[in-house]
Amino acid sequence: MGFILVAAAAILASFSRDVVGQLTVDLTSNTGPLRYGAVGFLYGLGDVGIPTDTMLFALKPQVTAQKPPDGLQHPNGDAIKIAPAFKRAGGREIQVYTQDIYQSWPYPVPGVQAYLKDLEPVINKLKADPYHSSYVYVPINEPDLQWYENNVTGLMTDWKTIVQRIRTLDPTARFAGPNFAIYRNDEHTKFFTYAKENDVYPDVVTWHELQNDFFTNWYDHFNHYRALEAKLGVSPRPITINEYARSSGDLGVPGNLVQFIARFENSKVDGCLAYWTTAGGLNDLVTHNNQATGAWWLYKWYSDMTGNTITVLTPSVGSSLQGVASVDSSKKQVRVIFGGNNPAAGTYSTSITLKGLSSTGFLGSTVHATMWGVDTSGLDPSTGPYVLSESDYAVSSGQISINLSNLQGKSAYHIIVTPNTSRSPAANSRYEAEYAAISGTAKITYGSNTGYSGTYFVEGYGASSTASTVFTITSPTDGFYNLGLRYSAGPYTGAPTDRSIKMRLNQEDLTILELHGTADWNSWNTVTVKAFLPAGINRVEFNAYTDDDVDAINIDFLDVASAAGTITNYEAESPANTVTGQAAIWNNAAASGGKYAGNIGLVGNNTITFNNISAQKSGPHRLVVVYANGELGAGADNYNANIVDRYAIVSVNGDSAQNVPFRNTLGWSNWRSTVATVELNAGNDNKIVFSNPSAWAPDIDYIRIALPFE
Repeated sequence: MGFILVAAAAILASFSRDVVGQLTVDLTSNTGPLRYGAVGFLYGLGDVGIPTDTMLFALKPQVTAQKPPDGLQHPNGDAIKIAPAFKRAGGREIQVYTQDIYQSWPYPVPGVQAYLKDLEPVINKLKADPYHSSYVYVPINEPDLQWYENNVTGLMTDWKTIVQRIRTLDPTARFAGPNFAIYRNDEHTKFFTYAKENDVYPDVVTWHELQNDFFTNWYDHFNHYRALEAKLGVSPRPITINEYARSSGDLGVPGNLVQFIARFENSKVDGCLAYWTTAGGLNDLVTHNNQATGAWWLYKWYSDMTGNTITVLTPSVGSSLQGVASVDSSKKQVRVIFGGNNPAAGTYSTSITLKGLSSTGFLGSTVHATMWGVDTSGLDPSTGPYVLSESDYAVSSGQISINLSNLQGKSAYHIIVTPNTSRSPAANSRYEAEYAAISGTAKITYGSNTGYSGTYFVEGYGASSTASTVFTITSPTDGFYNLGLRYSAGPYTGAPTDRSIKMRLNQEDLTILELHGTADWNSWNTVTVKAFLPAGINRVEFNAYTDDDVDAINIDFLDVASAAGTITNYEAESPANTVTGQAAIWNNAAASGGKYAGNIGLVGNNTITFNNISAQKSGPHRLVVVYANGELGAGADNYNANIVDRYAIVSVNGDSAQNVPFRNTLGWSNWRSTVATVELNAGNDNKIVFSNPSAWAPDIDYIRIALPFE
């Protein structure tokens, strides 16, 4: 089926005279497995639960760099505290900036022996931690700017002393360095030559790319190091650029960040977004703790790529127009992400040529290409990707060209090329299963079935307990949404007529969906669940869950639409509540009703109890807390704002309590929401208590109660 969708932001156009260059994607030039190396952060994880697991899980994080346990450089970012969440999300490596034990920047200069003495408690804690094998010591940070400026000889001598001393305390320790602020040919040559001769060569090679010259000189830096490594006879070390992006104009801007992603993936190195703003927001990929900026979606697209990368030829090595492409023969898909213009604020035209299509063995004489865009949103939540164009293309001499104009320099773009099996156009509120994340025995075959939406569907649930399809969706506000799963459940040997599937929401079981059988595998039904979703990113999973074939289905798509539902509000200032100790009701014009509860926590008796909470039935309920937290804390005070995240101990009806995180809202009149799950009893006499015996809890405006689904 052939069709073209046209969006206002850009149009498929004949090749025009303002074209600045083109990208050529060569499917015959396989460059190896995806590394996802650019998905890394410096202080991107702040505290337990900040950001939420949901924001991390979708991104395939690789490396994060954090402060040492109990470090004073910033109030948050403790490596040991964030390690469980990072590892749950599949994170590979946690680099520990050990000099961040000190509060001031530049770091004080105590001398190497005093520094090593200060490090002993850090080393002992890291060695004893369950995630010890994931930690990599970064013992010296930006030595070319402090401690060893113009003194590479002193750096080399002290590096040897530090590495050898840490090895005596932690024999399996790994090290990253030298962590120069910029790439320096001469200093690197001297340092690595000395390190090789003295058996203190870093396990991970690190430096920073924070300057304009990255865009023109990256490959010179990379190639110089690799040549030096070969000359020294050292086996290739992993490289991590553990601070990348300029101090202004890059973070949060998809069109700029794709230029880093492309170069790092081409070189198969890792990178950590630089810490120029606040901790705990994945370096401006996340806002309000669970909501995505436009840049988050770029990294989500990157993480959704599977298979192997293929060569992308750019107009020039230093071109601002950059891209990454992958081919997955098991999915029969080619994916391309691209963007970038100089100046970033401008618009541009380009052509995306894909050649070697015939070499795949799964793309025929015509192919289907769908293209999405995502715009920069600053620190505001993004509305998400939008469908930009969709069309069928005849393959000529093994290639196609997609000509585009009026692209935004700050935006990024995503193309998926599939066999020409499309039945209906893509839609912004519809999430097609064939583009979702799949695992286990789930598969996409682009076979001969009919009746589906989009370009195909996900199958492989028959005779399986591992098949899984995960949709990552966005919701603008906390509330109820109709989630419409379209599926097929035709006759299958050994399976009952009616089927069921396990539905999970944000890493937790939600329900077992009962599904009526369909007449055959070309017939489709839709089952709708009205679920409560927190504002921002939500991951909706449909998983096989039995050893029999009750879950033998095919999945077509998930539709998402806002819906009415029962949500009950309870104001903090209500006279029905109980406020104890120093906790009190205060005035704030920005709060609902002009009042809020503050001074909660620090000691055990500063509490607020919401009384007479109603529940229609016993069981789990969503607790939405609308709060403010503008606290700033101690730390280096000459750069990033040292925001402090707060926690509240939430207990219900005197039963076991949970520690709920409240990310900083960057002001005491900025009211945000966070969502937790609590167990309520049927009736009108539930009590929810907020406290914290050792630190301040956030100010609370009101709470809301809803069922997980209706």
